[in-house]
Amino acid sequence: MDRRKFVSLSAVGIAGAGVLSGVVTPIEVVASVPSMAGGVYLTKDSPGRWAKKIGGHMPEISAVGDAASREVKVLTAHGMQGYEHYIVKHIILDADFNYLDERMFDPEKDKAASSLFTVKNYSGRIHCLSVCNKHDTWMNFVDV
Repeated sequence: MDRRKFVSLSAVGIAGAGVLSGVVTPIEVVASVPSMAGGVYLTKDSPGRWAKKIGGHMPEISAVGDAASREVKVLTAHGMQGYEHYIVKHIILDADFNYLDERMFDPEKDKAASSLFTVKNYSGRIHCLSVCNKHDTWMNFVDV
């Protein structure tokens, strides 16, 4: 089971148990669930156990163009050391964490973890995940 399904099903199960038992409301359950930053994904402010790895794992994001033809550039300053240690992929999500696009890397062909995405007719926050095969998933964002 992938992480998204696991997290979604866990939240639904917790909320359902609280509602059925009459002990808490769904709003109280959601408010009591700790942030996933530092656990499911890592950020500059919540690097979890990899605090010394921020520089090479945090995706740097820039956006150019207007909403009709916006391009989002993502670069993770991480070496591509074959299949031993590399950035597996970049994923971009909208403000509500809905999937927009992704790019997978081949460490034998890609010299750098660099992506260019075209995001048409969208404005708001774009989250980017950079997935390392050894040091977990890192998230950053840009407002466009």
